[in-house]
Formats: sequence, structure tokens, C-alpha cells
Amino acid sequence: MMYRWTRVTGIMAAMVVIGCGGSEPGTTNSDEQKPRVAYVTNGIADFWSIADAGAKKGAEEFGADVQVLMPANGIGDQKQQIEDLISQGIDGLAVSPIDPVNQTELLNEVAENTILITHDSDAPESNRQVYIGMDNYLAGRMCGELVEEALPEGGEVMILVGRMEQDNARRRRQGVIDQLMGRPVNADNFDAPGEVIRNDKYVILDTLTDQFDRAKAKANAEDTLSRYPDVACMVGLFTYNPPLCLEALQQAGKLGQVKVVAFDEAEETLQGITDGSVYGTVVQNPFEYGRQSVRVLVELIEGNNEIIPENLFIDIPARQIRQDNVATYWSELNEQLGRK
Repeated sequence: MMYRWTRVTGIMAAMVVIGCGGSEPGTTNSDEQKPRVAYVTNGIADFWSIADAGAKKGAEEFGADVQVLMPANGIGDQKQQIEDLISQGIDGLAVSPIDPVNQTELLNEVAENTILITHDSDAPESNRQVYIGMDNYLAGRMCGELVEEALPEGGEVMILVGRMEQDNARRRRQGVIDQLMGRPVNADNFDAPGEVIRNDKYVILDTLTDQFDRAKAKANAEDTLSRYPDVACMVGLFTYNPPLCLEALQQAGKLGQVKVVAFDEAEETLQGITDGSVYGTVVQNPFEYGRQSVRVLVELIEGNNEIIPENLFIDIPARQIRQDNVATYWSELNEQLGRK
């Protein structure tokens, strides 16, 4: 065995015992030698349950011990979880930052003390080694394409999302807007929330946030239906938004009258596509987010820096799901989760 002193500025100092002579990824080490890695999400959702399964599969496949942590109470909770992991001397950490701009200092501190990567939502100004996920701006444009298909004649659109602080939320929202406004691809664009955005075909009424509060998300959907009687499409950009839109539409007697375009793969959303109450959704691959995060951390812990591409981005592409492919996709998802 050898000992490594880990300096944790402003948190605490810990002496970490690490094994000598690591093994190749994919081989099984003894418990004492296994790299200890952590996978931290940005909240609690079905999406993250799928990523949890992927991370555990990765741990089994690549010979690691993994902790999966889901902050229930926002940025303060996530910060505490990260600090606790560093104080434990974790060998590598994959995190989906809630507010990357304001968390850069914390993330850089983490990067001084362990291997740091991001997943799902990036922190490009931090010293993370690589981002694993999709191009959220282009995925947002894919979502906008679904809106165009659902509303070929145009109409009023409301965007609903958890929080705008997250890099992924900002980018996918902007992708939707730019697609509907017919703008060239430019991920640096930004339209401030609270402003009506329109062209001669589409009107984007607003962007409503809920900070992962399901009651608030449901209220946002209900308020949209009462305040904007001519709304033609509701776009839910976090996994729980579309199911709550469907609940609000059902209660208002407008299910099927107002189009719903979704993001991610909640079962209610997939059932809605099957039934025709949801036009379509853009899905990520959270299972692979979890699995690949563990794989990359193990490779980096064992000294294989060639795993990191030049652009510091490991792309796991998004997909559009409609009625014609929802059954196949749902079957694939159930297989990943070990469901029959």
C-alpha cells in the first residue's frame, strides 16, 4: 500500500489509503484495490434513477466502488455532498453542476484534490477534465423541430423548465428558441426569460421555472392554461415537466387540444406518445451517462489520459422519439433497467 496526502482547501485534510499497482479497466480488483468513485446528480428524478443503474453497471464492468448521490435540496445540498466526498478521499468524482458559474470555485478546489469530470450539465470554465453528455443546444434545436412538426401552421408556445442556472437548461432552451425563430446555429445566443419572442409564425410566450419543486411545476402548467387560452404547445424541458403538463391538461379538459413536446423519457411521457397526448420527446441516454462516467474515471485513475478527446467532450447523442419508434425505444430502456 502507499499513502497519498489529499489537500482539501477550506474543507479539511484527509489521509487517503490507495492501492498499489492498479489493474486494467474491465478486470475485477479486490475490494481494497477498487477505485472509489462518486456520481453526483443535480436533483432527484426518474432520469437519475436510470443514470444510477448505469453507474452501478459501470462499477461492475470496470471494477470500481461507486457512490451515487442525488441532492434533494438544490445547490447547498449538492455542495455539502461534494465536500463530504472530498473529505472521504474519493478517487474520482463525476458531477452535474446545478449552477456552474457560481460553483466554479468549488469545482476547481475539487479538481485540485481528486479527478473531476462533469456529466449531463457542464461547467466549461472549471478545471474539470472532460464533459460527458450531449450538446444541449443542438438537442434543444431537435426539440424545436418536434414543435415545428406538431404545429406546422405555427402558434403560441410556452417553455417550462426546472432552473435556468444549469448550463444544460440554458442551452436546450436556447436551442428551442433559435429553431422556432429560424435562426442560424449559434450556441452563444441568449434570449432573457420574461420576454415574448416572436416571428411571423411562432410566439414564445415565456419560460417558467420551478426550481425542481413539483408543486410549482404543476402550478406553472395550470397558470399557462388559464392565462393563455390560445396556447398551442407546452414544451417541458426537464423530465418531470411533461407529466405535470399532462396532469394539468387532463384536469382542464384540454388533453389532446394543446400539444405537448417533451425532453427525456419519463414513463408518463412515453405513454403519452403512445396514446397521442404527447407529440414527441428528445431523449438523452442517462444509463450511458452513468456507465461512461465510471469508465472514464477508472481510466483516469489508472493513468490513461488518452481517454480524453481534444475537445474535452465525450458525446452521447440525443434522439427524437415519436409514435413510430416509441415502442422500440421503451423496450431498449426496459432492457437497460433489467425490466421485463
